[in-house]
Amino acid sequence: MGPLAGKKIIEIAGLGPGPVCGMLLADMGAEVTVIDRRATANPGALALANAAIMNRGKKSIALDLKKAGGRDVALRLLENANGLIEGFRPGVMERLGLGPDDCLEVNPRLVYGRMTGWGQTGPLSKVAGHDINYVALSGALWYGGRSDSPPTVPPTVVGDMGGGAMLLAIGMLAAMINAQETGKGQVVDAAMTDGSALSTTLLHALFQSGNWTLNRQDNFLDGAAYWYDTYECADGKYVSIGAIEPEFHALLIEKLGLQEDPNFSQQYNKQGWKRLRARFVEIFKTKTRAEWCALMEGSDVCFAPVLDFAEAPLHPHNLARGVFTKIDEVTQPAPAPRFSETPSEISSAPPESGQHTTEILAAAGYAEEELHRLREMRII
Repeated sequence: MGPLAGKKIIEIAGLGPGPVCGMLLADMGAEVTVIDRRATANPGALALANAAIMNRGKKSIALDLKKAGGRDVALRLLENANGLIEGFRPGVMERLGLGPDDCLEVNPRLVYGRMTGWGQTGPLSKVAGHDINYVALSGALWYGGRSDSPPTVPPTVVGDMGGGAMLLAIGMLAAMINAQETGKGQVVDAAMTDGSALSTTLLHALFQSGNWTLNRQDNFLDGAAYWYDTYECADGKYVSIGAIEPEFHALLIEKLGLQEDPNFSQQYNKQGWKRLRARFVEIFKTKTRAEWCALMEGSDVCFAPVLDFAEAPLHPHNLARGVFTKIDEVTQPAPAPRFSETPSEISSAPPESGQHTTEILAAAGYAEEELHRLREMRII
């Protein structure tokens, strides 16, 4: 059982970072119950079916929260919960009668986790947006891409996942520890703009110290340095190089047979980076990715092949560590981090919407006649 065994989380169904936060807590042993919408279909929504990996290990109850009876059921479930996760725009939960004041009234120890892009306050707090917008506003998007092209459109990793789901998870864990010690719950306002800004802390430190410029692809960690970049190979596949330290750079130059070339003796001389990078482009196209792996992988060159989603689960290192797993034939990242005494696990495959409605309500003390009434009222 994971380290969060015994903790109960209620998650209001949503998209992206909220469900991933719930998944992280479920992987670590928390009992996560998702309140799904009752018998609704949204043809425009992203259909994931059994590949809804972020719902693994959870139970699902289907409720109509727009009805007073649905609200009452949700509040009853929250009476014994440690935390709640919701990802609506500010004000939506309040209009449903499930805002922080409503929920903390029935459970003063509750940690109320709010996941948004812009945050609960500020002039943009109530407008629509997506990952690309949040990381753009925080400054995190600016340094992605080449100097002669617009900033690269990122997958939803920096904002939704790193700046969102993981930020909310650590916030809720901290607040639950505090609630355990003080008996008082609180609201955790996790905004993807805040989280993606926080993820740039190292770059801000470099900028403030004069070691980073405001120009894209002009710095040693953004593709300007020939020794920190990706390169295309003879077969059209790619490898990554990150030889930051002088000793690793020296080994890289040796592996490439360039140790006698004086042009590579001044690693941090920016004036030569562009010209030497052109040399690297030519050199890496002389071998296939597999050949470069045979030459460099496993050494201190700071090297790795660039793998796609089909290749990554099959790499020997990932296989040895069990970085990926399969649930119902769906390949997915395994739980992380790894705990020596209370290992995380995936307790079940993603549920169907409302799959556990009767089970959850019975455990909450609802009698059969109450369940019948809720069905008649089309609340469940």
